[in-house]
Amino acid sequence: MSKSKKTSLITVQDVPVTILSIDQKDYISLTDMAKARTDAARAADVIKNWLRTRTTLEFLGTWELMYNPDFKVVDFDHFRSKAGLHTFTLSAKEWITKTHAIGIYVQAGRYGGTYAHKDIAFEFGSAISPIFKLYLLKEYQRLKDDENDRLKLEWDAKRFLSKNNYLIHTDAVKNYVLPQSNYTKNMEWLVYADEADLLNVALFNCTAKAWRDANHELAKNSNIRDYASISELTVLSNLETHNAELIKSGMSKVERFENLRRIAEYQLRVLTEAEKIKELPEGGDEH
Repeated sequence: MSKSKKTSLITVQDVPVTILSIDQKDYISLTDMAKARTDAARAADVIKNWLRTRTTLEFLGTWELMYNPDFKVVDFDHFRSKAGLHTFTLSAKEWITKTHAIGIYVQAGRYGGTYAHKDIAFEFGSAISPIFKLYLLKEYQRLKDDENDRLKLEWDAKRFLSKNNYLIHTDAVKNYVLPQSNYTKNMEWLVYADEADLLNVALFNCTAKAWRDANHELAKNSNIRDYASISELTVLSNLETHNAELIKSGMSKVERFENLRRIAEYQLRVLTEAEKIKELPEGGDEH
C-alpha cells in the first residue's frame, strides 16, 4: 500500500529543516538539523557518530519497543553490546535494515536524507545543541498551529461544499424522479439514496454501503463524503448541479452516469494537476 507524504519546511536559527509527514506522522530531517553543527558534506558523519553511542541506541531501542511490534530485539541487543567500542560504526540504513526500525527513515532523491520521528528528532536536537532544540520545538509548534488553523478552514469549506448544491439536487429528484417511481411515501428515501449513490460511484467508484462495509470503524460516526478531499467535494458539488439538470432533461439513468463519470474524471484531473503545480517551490521544478 502506498503511503501518503507531505513535505513542509521550517527555519531553525537560519537553518532550513524539512519535515516529512508520512501517513500523518511527522519525520524531521536529521540531515538538515546536522547542518546546524557542521557543513552539509559532513552531516552524515554527525548522524553516524550520534547513532553509535550506547545512550542513543538505548533511547532508539526503547522507542521502537513501545511503538513497533516488528522490532528485531535480538539485532538491537547485538548493536547495543558493541556500542562504545572504537571499531563500532552504525549507519541509519543499517539500523533500519537489521532491526526493522520505523523511527528512522531514509529517503533518496528530492528532499533526500535521514529523517526521524519527531520524538527521536528532538532527542537528536539535544545532542546538537539544547538551544537549537528549543528553537526547533518552537518552530515545529508554530507549524502545527498553522496547520490546525488550515484544517479548521478546510473543515468549514467541506461543510459548505457538502451542503452547497444539495438542495438543488434533492429538489430535482423530488420533482422529476419521485413522480415516476413506484415507491410508497415512507420508502421515498430509497430514491434519494439511489441518486446519491449514482454520484458516489461516478466520483469515488463505490457506493456508500460498499464504503461502510470496507471501513467498519470509520463508518460508525461518519460516511464516505466526510473523508473526501476539498477537490473531491468541489467536484461532487458540481456533479449535483449537473445531475439535477440532466434529470430535468429526461436523460436515462445509464446515460446520466456515463456523463457524470466523464465530468468527474476531467474535473478531478484538472484540480489535481493544479494542486501539484501549487506545491512546487517558487522558481523550481519537480525532478
